[in-house]
Amino acid sequence: MSPIKPRAPRDNGAPDYEPYLHPSMQRNYGRWTGHRDIRPGVFVHEAESGDNLFTVRAGSPRLMSARLLRRICDVADKFCQGRLRFTSRNNVEFQVETEAEVQPLIDEIEKVLGFPVGGTGRSVHNIIHTQGWLHCNLPNTDASGVVKSIMDMLYEEFTHENFPQRVKISTSCCTINCGGQTDIAINLQHHHPPVIDHEMVGRCELPKVIAICPVMAIRPDRKDGHDTVEVIEEKCMYCGACHAQCPAIEIRDGDTDTLSIWVGGKSSHTRSGPAFMKLAAIGLPNNPPRWPEVGDALKRLLNAYKDGAREFERVGEWIDRIGWKNFFDLTGFEFTKYHIDNYRWARTTFNTSSHVRL
Repeated sequence: MSPIKPRAPRDNGAPDYEPYLHPSMQRNYGRWTGHRDIRPGVFVHEAESGDNLFTVRAGSPRLMSARLLRRICDVADKFCQGRLRFTSRNNVEFQVETEAEVQPLIDEIEKVLGFPVGGTGRSVHNIIHTQGWLHCNLPNTDASGVVKSIMDMLYEEFTHENFPQRVKISTSCCTINCGGQTDIAINLQHHHPPVIDHEMVGRCELPKVIAICPVMAIRPDRKDGHDTVEVIEEKCMYCGACHAQCPAIEIRDGDTDTLSIWVGGKSSHTRSGPAFMKLAAIGLPNNPPRWPEVGDALKRLLNAYKDGAREFERVGEWIDRIGWKNFFDLTGFEFTKYHIDNYRWARTTFNTSSHVRL
């Protein structure tokens, strides 16, 4: 493959990434033969030329001050020719060209930055999460706070590789779930339709409010001579998308909102295709600042997976093999009516026989 060719300058969109690549990556672009893990948090890419590029991955908080970012850049200047990268899971990766540089870099990361090195291979990877109370316009929990509580509990599982396969976790501050499809997801759950402030809703763009509902549960209405909307409660699935379009449609409720755990989501790989998550536990108290009930449920789930899964099995693949009945028995989660998919277009997800098998 030919070396990187210069591109025309651009004045819009994302900047060209190539000038920011590590020099070794530029020299060997398209000529890497593979990579291998050395220890938790450290792996090496090997090139046809014989060059090696060692990557040290450290877990970082998603929310960082300018001072902390400068300290991270100081470490990159000292060891990595000023280059580093952030992953989609909020890890920061430092790259060096010789194995002798790895341990001094790890010492600097742990002592100066206070970041743990890990999150590769068969470990709990750093948790991806939504904005929470800091920025999002429709949360009713603090996703970043849940992450902090969970990773304090799972610190050793991040820095060691003790699981049958990698475990990816996400948290979301609302049911829209910007956290994405992962092995285990912790999401907010609403339990009633939204309440409409009919005096204020007229200030919103009502066609957008109606169109955003995925189940067509919102329709136009008029009250006291003003345009408004109404919610068809038997159709509403409590997703909260309407609140994102119009704050006068309020679905958040500190007294009834709870957290739920979903399992089995993943992207495709060489063994199987992509998979959506399925509900595992519902009704966990939204109990800041440490969310102990969520931590206890997650610990039971991870222990059952660690003890029962085969080598290389992801969480969803383990559940598919043992069956949902055994999953609920092993984790101690209660099976409720909310685990039955009764959505009107969900017939293809049912076992269409004369018996229901879990």
